[in-house]
This record gives sequence, C-alpha cells and structure tokens, in this order.
Amino acid sequence: MALIRRKHSSIKGYVHDWLEPDDGAINFFSGSIIVLVILSLMSLALETELLRSDTHLDRAMLPEIQFINLAVVWIFAAEFALRFWSEGENPLHKGVAGRLRFLAQPVTIADVLAFAPELIAMLFFPEYSVALFPALRALRLFRLFKLARYVPAFAIVGAAVKRAWAPLMAALCVAAAQLYIAAMMLYLIEGDTKPQAFGSIARAMWWAVVTLTTVGYGDVYPETMWGRIAAGLVALAGVGIVAMPTGILASAFAEEFRERHEREQVAKKAKQHPPASS
Repeated sequence: MALIRRKHSSIKGYVHDWLEPDDGAINFFSGSIIVLVILSLMSLALETELLRSDTHLDRAMLPEIQFINLAVVWIFAAEFALRFWSEGENPLHKGVAGRLRFLAQPVTIADVLAFAPELIAMLFFPEYSVALFPALRALRLFRLFKLARYVPAFAIVGAAVKRAWAPLMAALCVAAAQLYIAAMMLYLIEGDTKPQAFGSIARAMWWAVVTLTTVGYGDVYPETMWGRIAAGLVALAGVGIVAMPTGILASAFAEEFRERHEREQVAKKAKQHPPASS
C-alpha cells in the first residue's frame, strides 16, 4: 500500500498526508504506531513483573524492557512533533488559533500525555524518576487512546456511544435510583440485625452495588426472611440494569454500522459511475 497517494507542493504536505491519510486507511506508518502501542503495553506488564523480588522471570531482561519503553517515548515524541509541524496543512488548524484548537482536542491531549511526562522526567528530573515511576506507568495507559486515531473500529465505538448518549444517561439515572432504593430497603430491614453491613444507607450501598450489577461477591448478605425476599427482588431488578445499557449500545452499534455501510456503498457507486461532465 502506497504511503502517499497525492502530489503536494511542499514537504509539509507529504508529511501530513503520511500521518493523516484522507481515506483513513491503515498505512505503514499508522500500522507501526499500532504495533508500538501494543508492544509498549506488553513491556509495561513485563516490567511490573520483573520489578518484583519474587518473580519467576529472568530479571536480566529488565534493562531490555526498559530500553523498549525509552525508545517508544522518543518515537512518540518525534511523531507528535511531525504531526504538530505539518498540521498547518489542515485548513481547520492553520495559524496560531488553529494550532491551539488542535492542541485542545482530546485525542491530542492523550497523545501528549502518552510520552511528555516520562520524557520530561527523564530529561530534567532523572533523580526523581524512580519515585515518580508508579505515576508515570499509569500515564502510559494514554497510549491506548492513540489507537483511536489509527484504528477505524475505535471511531465506530466513539460514534455509537455519542449516538446513544441520551438514552444511556437515562439508564444511568434509573440505575442510580434503583441503587439508592435497594440500599434503603436493606437498611430498614437489616439495619438492626447486621449493623456493620446494613447499619446505614451508605454501608448498605456496597451490597446494593454488588447485587444490582449481578457480581455477587457474597461477603455481605441479608439473614432475615424479609431481607432475603427484598434481596431477591433487588437481584431480579439487577438483570434490567445490565440489560438496559447493553440493549441501547447494541442498537446504537447496529445503526452506526448500517449508516457507515450505506455511505460506503454510495461512495463506491459514485466512484464506479462518475457523473458525466456537461
């Protein structure tokens, strides 16, 4: 697959087309970034295991694993620098105001957080990098958001969630009301019998969350007959809490896939049968 499909008048134009292909397809560059993101997350998992004194892995691998992360940080920094430099080719991001709009985008913020904190710590605060290591490791999770830029499936997920936002919020409100009612019921019924677990609505909230989400840890449970009857009703209501957002999202995904497929078919027909010039 060719990296660049159009002719440009400047190197900046070629770089922008390389980083942001018009058709959104995965080219060599975006495929390499996807591989680096996956590799960096795998190395993070191995690094946390190799740092354990009781690990069964060979700790001699730790320097190589840390070198992989160092290389990924610098590659992501170079990629962001090229993207910021070439983004002026996008009419929406021309000039200072356009660049600020580009920096304010959530995906751009995630890009920066994926490498900048670790890079700054390594360059300017090397003596504190060990103490900051747990926080820096957590920031590596922002590398997952880089996949949203390059993997089309993530765009579909975002569009489906945006489409279903209003009904999802309605389902969340219903779930919150059920949660509070369930906690109050068990507080009134079991509060005197098991005060440590149900002595207040706040204490009963943990049981309500575990039960309504159908997790059922079993660490807290009612003992009286009426408490068990109420718990059974709450457990049945929990099925609806899980099913409601699932159905909403499934419907949104189906609708999004259908509309995207229809747009692709229209575009394909237009390409195969271009309108005749007068």
